[in-house]
Amino acid sequence: MSDFTIATPLAEPLSDRLYNDDLAPLARFGTDAAIGRTQNWTWYNIFAFWMADVHSVGGYVFAASLFASGLTGWEVLISLLAGISIVQVFANLLGKMGQQAGVPYAVVARVSFGVFGANIAAVIRGLIAVVWYGIQTYLASGALNILILKFIPASSVLEKTSFLGLSELGWISFLVVWALQAVVFWQGMESIKRFIDWAGPAVYAVMLALAAWIVVRAGIDHISFNLSSTALHGPAVLWQMVLAIALVAGYFAGPTLNFADFARYCRTNADVRKGNFWGLPVNFLLFSIVTVVVVSGTIPVFGHMITDPVTTVGKIGNTTAALLGAFTFVTATVGINIVANFVSPAFDFSNCAPHRISFRMGGMIAAIGSVFLMPWNLFNNPAAIHYTVDLLAAAIGPLYGIILADFYLVKAQKINVPALFSDRPGDPYWYANGFNPAAVKSVIVASLIAIATGFIPGELKTFSLFIGGIIAASLYVALSRRAAA
Repeated sequence: MSDFTIATPLAEPLSDRLYNDDLAPLARFGTDAAIGRTQNWTWYNIFAFWMADVHSVGGYVFAASLFASGLTGWEVLISLLAGISIVQVFANLLGKMGQQAGVPYAVVARVSFGVFGANIAAVIRGLIAVVWYGIQTYLASGALNILILKFIPASSVLEKTSFLGLSELGWISFLVVWALQAVVFWQGMESIKRFIDWAGPAVYAVMLALAAWIVVRAGIDHISFNLSSTALHGPAVLWQMVLAIALVAGYFAGPTLNFADFARYCRTNADVRKGNFWGLPVNFLLFSIVTVVVVSGTIPVFGHMITDPVTTVGKIGNTTAALLGAFTFVTATVGINIVANFVSPAFDFSNCAPHRISFRMGGMIAAIGSVFLMPWNLFNNPAAIHYTVDLLAAAIGPLYGIILADFYLVKAQKINVPALFSDRPGDPYWYANGFNPAAVKSVIVASLIAIATGFIPGELKTFSLFIGGIIAASLYVALSRRAAA
């Protein structure tokens, strides 16, 4: 049975090197009347979180790509269900830690890495988020570009000159999306919650309307759940299904790792699990089915396959419908960027220096860093973004392995929350004297092995998440038990 000690306010003394109001544990629902200081999210808020995470242009293209892998429709659906079920298991395990302790991922990591060693886990996740934050902002701005050019044709003159690799119109669109995200984020978690509560459902409304329009125009007989021009047979089918399962798990690896950032706000762990069920297997399968119906229908309707939903809605004759649809997809991409790539570094960077960096400042560091990253240059160079993201993502698996193995196998789900904010060596629960050598050694060794898979010809790198996680968990448990012997 879990043994959590929640204290609000926390017992003194607290270290300003470890504590600020944003990182502090939330009070149990109903025990603190202060706004934003209680666990007041329901299962629907978690459901909406996953909708925001799935319903984006990237999620649309990703789902369509699986149906174009050479598998039949039912084989893809089985792979999707298996992959998303793996994600659900990890989300439940990590969500339990965040919800019951009432703290974000960076503080959860202190349990296994030590109160200062947790910065390793926080910075790794934070850097990954910054890279993807810049890329998603750029993708959303590209959709905005299409809208501007469609409704203001004269704006095409702004595409003739460029600065640092981006046209004038590109800069305008990028900064507009950048500022919109910053405004939503700056209002705090309650504002973010309200935003994602309607963003995900809004995309469903547009997607269902678009699917209905496509089916009517194409005819139900022309809708196929196999988007590939070739079919796989024999062992190749099973192998492609295994790859698809790994791809689904890898696609959601980032936001699932820092899921405690959101689960901490839930009233009960039952809310977390219910939200994960409806938001992951149910939501992802339904979204994927609607996606493939739309993509499949673009072939008979427009004469060729279109995998970009913004381009599809742009081809609709009704100007109002096209504008509404494109705007909704831009909003959806903004939603996933905030929940997956803004909140995480906000907490992660704040954790590095709580007395100097607040939640808002941590998020703005990530936002400003994404501009200097110039993601359009990265995205235009697939090799550069491939190696950059793979290098950072190879460390995600080891973080999963260490945090989960420590909590569920080594510490038997026991944690003293107030001690996570103390740096006094005399405290009996002072975690690993600041740094846990077993965690640091495990993450280095497992990450190097996971990174090495990226240089081995073939598809082994697709499984780097699992390889790194299993190696890190095994090594961590062995080192921890040896130290305790």
